[in-house]
Amino acid sequence: MLKIFTSIFSLASARHLLGAGLLGLAFAGMGAAHAQDTVDATKSPNDFVQTVANNALNAVKKDRAVKSGDMASINKVINDYVLPYVNLEKTTRLAAGRHWRQATPQQKRALVEAFKGTLIRTYSGAFTKVDQKSSFSMLPFRGNAQADDLVVRSTLSQGNGPSVGIDYRMEKTPQGWKIYDLNVEGIWLIQNYRNQFSQQISQNGVDSLIAALNQRNQ
Repeated sequence: MLKIFTSIFSLASARHLLGAGLLGLAFAGMGAAHAQDTVDATKSPNDFVQTVANNALNAVKKDRAVKSGDMASINKVINDYVLPYVNLEKTTRLAAGRHWRQATPQQKRALVEAFKGTLIRTYSGAFTKVDQKSSFSMLPFRGNAQADDLVVRSTLSQGNGPSVGIDYRMEKTPQGWKIYDLNVEGIWLIQNYRNQFSQQISQNGVDSLIAALNQRNQ
């Protein structure tokens, strides 16, 4: 089990998935105004992502505890500024693949919470890298803006490293846009976890995956 548990996280390194999961949004909008803007999930895809990202970043900039890596403060920023615009259940369901259908409602809820904790803790160090030299820009939209499922593209320029391409996959819901997957430098978050999740569940069941993720989150 230890070997499988280790493999779950071996690919999820900051080098390959910088800013991925929920934390990718927190880097957006460097240099933007500090006033919080109202998020309109019915806006154009690019405008929606930009607004969510700006608000999250501004919250990070104003909270020293977040920049110092305090997990309680980081969780608050994620819960307040990012999660309302993310379909984390869909992210988890797609990462679990066919095994999702075999899980009980209680297991599904537990898996979503465990995966959320894993993503936040794995990438919490990203908050400490925010500086005034970083900048974020949305790239021109390609595709059909009227589609119900689409991808928007962005670039993160960093003062302490190379630029990083970040794509957001979103779906249109009755409440507006919801983000459910991210691509960082060619690696999609869901795809990155799917094989590891499948191996763990196939060998030891859904509860074993939940336990492994929760162990990582401690």
